[in-house]
Amino acid sequence: MRILIVDDEPGIRKTTRLAVETAGHTAAEAPNGLRALKALDDDVFDACFLDLKLGTDDGLEVLAKLLSAQPALAVVMFTAYANIATAVEAMRRGAFDFLPKPFTPDQIRGVLAKIEKTRALETRVRTLEGALARESPPADLASAEPTTQRAIEIAFKAAETSASILLLGPSGTGKSVLAREIHQRSAQRDAAFVTVSCPSLSRELLESELFGHVRGSFTGAVADTLGKVAAADGGTLFLDEVGEIPLEIQPKLLRLLQEREYERVGESRPRRANVRVIAATNRPLAEEVKAGRFREDLFYRLNVITVALPGLRERPADLGRFADSYRKFFAARFAKKITGFAPAVTMAFAGYKWPGNLRELRNVVERAAILAGTETIELCDLPEEFGGKPDPAIAVGAPVTIEALETEHIRRILAVAHNLDEAARTLGIDPATLYRKRQKLGLL
Repeated sequence: MRILIVDDEPGIRKTTRLAVETAGHTAAEAPNGLRALKALDDDVFDACFLDLKLGTDDGLEVLAKLLSAQPALAVVMFTAYANIATAVEAMRRGAFDFLPKPFTPDQIRGVLAKIEKTRALETRVRTLEGALARESPPADLASAEPTTQRAIEIAFKAAETSASILLLGPSGTGKSVLAREIHQRSAQRDAAFVTVSCPSLSRELLESELFGHVRGSFTGAVADTLGKVAAADGGTLFLDEVGEIPLEIQPKLLRLLQEREYERVGESRPRRANVRVIAATNRPLAEEVKAGRFREDLFYRLNVITVALPGLRERPADLGRFADSYRKFFAARFAKKITGFAPAVTMAFAGYKWPGNLRELRNVVERAAILAGTETIELCDLPEEFGGKPDPAIAVGAPVTIEALETEHIRRILAVAHNLDEAARTLGIDPATLYRKRQKLGLL
């Protein structure tokens, strides 16, 4: 790394420079804030050691100017023990860390190693975010349908508050995408966004996943686990398909919402967590309450702000834009020149009911982009339910793997089923198993 050392004492600069260079980095020196800013104009630095008492300069003011010049700069403050409180204030203003004087070369090398590790993690996060962006089309939360646009506007207004939000709508309508956007527009945007997929686990494992557990609390609990509530502390906890939460866990979730308290499995000591809860479901929760499958008090705690996302068949004015966005994305992903849809495809899309909503549209366009033999997606590139011919390459008795057959079968059942419960019944499996299969096969 390239390190800038800013201190008005030549001896401190020399000692720090030796420690920096023996750790394998390069260093530059500046005796005051003005020279430090000049150095930043001439070069890019990874980190800076800055004295809090810098002659006539105020170290906090210099800190602000350095971060303004290079926002990614990791600034470590030097301070006397009497000024620890001021050093903590510097960290609130953006400093990376502080070292009390007198310090040792090992302390310098230790904080450099900490900076390197942090930068490596940041680089990995950026890499993973880039890979995720390449795997998924960009989020499109605009709508030409007044009802849908009004629902999204309500969500964005509520995002600025700490209120719980309940997202309603059929599977595949973009509830998880909207939940992430609400988080990005909230005061919790710099903290974690943590998702809990409620149908994916048994009751025991779901409780542990939510609240954590202590070692020995159940078979297989070989170590303490904090849980996703703790991971979301200060941020947003997204409960996907909250209607699937078992009745036994619902009182504990209610306590978290009401009192900001919870207990890990196997532990009696209450813990606190400041989390903003966003929940989503494709079930009619009011009917679930009447049927006794969902607690009424929990329903009202979740139902502070309700946002209903309609199915794709109720958004005809948006269908063409979504389809075209997916076409462009998958054409680029597969390095194919695909300029548009044939008129017959546009008509087939307009007449189709889209039971799988946006998720189904994405899958259909992805499949069509793969099969397209011309620059235009034709009717024959679509699944047979759109009027095209069935793909003989994936059929019973064809030379394909069991996984390929299973993937296509589940895809088709999901496309015609009204909800996940109906799809699971048709397939002869429980909803949790269907969720895991969708996750494994990339059908989420």
